[in-house]
Amino acid sequence: MTFSLKPKNLLDQPFVLPCGAIIKNRLIKSAMSDSLADGEGNPTDRQIRLYERWAEGGVGLSIIGEVQIDPKYPETPGNLVLDPQSNGQALRALTSRASVNDAHIWAQLGHAGALAYQPLSQVKGPSALKIGDFECLGMSEQEVSQLPEMYAKAAKIAKDAGFTGVQIHAGHGFLLSQFLSPLFNRRTDLYGGTVEARSRIIVDILHKLRFTLGDRFPIGIKINSSDQLDGGLTSQEALEVIRILDQTSVDLIEISGGSYFPGAKASSDAASNGPYFVDFAMNARNMTKIPLVVTGGFKTCEQVLKALSAKCADFVGLGRAFILEPELARDWTKGIETQADFPTFKSPPSGGVTAWYTMALSEIANDREREVELDLSMAIQAYEDRDKRRVDRWRAKFQ
Repeated sequence: MTFSLKPKNLLDQPFVLPCGAIIKNRLIKSAMSDSLADGEGNPTDRQIRLYERWAEGGVGLSIIGEVQIDPKYPETPGNLVLDPQSNGQALRALTSRASVNDAHIWAQLGHAGALAYQPLSQVKGPSALKIGDFECLGMSEQEVSQLPEMYAKAAKIAKDAGFTGVQIHAGHGFLLSQFLSPLFNRRTDLYGGTVEARSRIIVDILHKLRFTLGDRFPIGIKINSSDQLDGGLTSQEALEVIRILDQTSVDLIEISGGSYFPGAKASSDAASNGPYFVDFAMNARNMTKIPLVVTGGFKTCEQVLKALSAKCADFVGLGRAFILEPELARDWTKGIETQADFPTFKSPPSGGVTAWYTMALSEIANDREREVELDLSMAIQAYEDRDKRRVDRWRAKFQ
């Protein structure tokens, strides 16, 4: 079954970012934590193949999630790291193969902050905090002021390695998201208080990146529409962040939502079955001229076309759909109505669905299309065991 020419053209239409870079279509493989690096912050053959497959499959842009700017605060020991010890040859192999078929490949620059992997980190957030069993230290003003330079150094390594852009991760409860959140950010200095003050470090980072990377290199940012967490960033505050970002030189704003902080409400728990953030994106569209991506809960081509036709966003980001069907972008832009077969999980344990999809990435990376075992407890165990095996390698290199 094929779509009519008009919606096909809508998906396949190139887009020119403010910096002048051209993304060939409107389908973005949003950042996910693939956890496929080698335990020393370097790409593996499987990780390289994974992003090559998505490029061959027709995406306009793939974003590699959780590329760390500081090995002291990783999300997992399977993250990539961009620092002077990085394996430049392996990074260039990754970017070369992930950019075939005119695809963009961007690095999502991250710092897990208070949600860093605890076996490897003395976790720190914007403020010292203790909520139930959760506890973290607070960053000094000097540590905060060093962040723009740290992000800029990592971004320069990314550019030199062949990444065609970078995205600043300010969503999902990690460090820059923590600065935006009144739950995590209880500072009384210039980095805390009002939404504008809580956004200050992000604006400083964006300014430093633009100065370092030049006017023609794409810079994006991912933010939450809300934290979906009591005391966290609200939707109204997030719109104020959009207004602040509109005054920067950022090229692309990706809208998502939620947090990995314990107790945060998952988007999939909402009354809607997805997409989850289209209404917020429509409101954000009225706040900024900067191109927008809306991500979260898109499962069908019809949903994507509806969002693009409504002009609430210029791109749609997909994650799990591209795990289930790596060639989905190629099919949809050609008018082929391929449907991803989303599995159904009954009463999934906490973290189980995310672990299942993360482990399923390995099947794509190995060019195996067989069905993955649906036992979520086994997926969680396999995911945790894989991280534990990498801890010693990470410590040996970085600590």
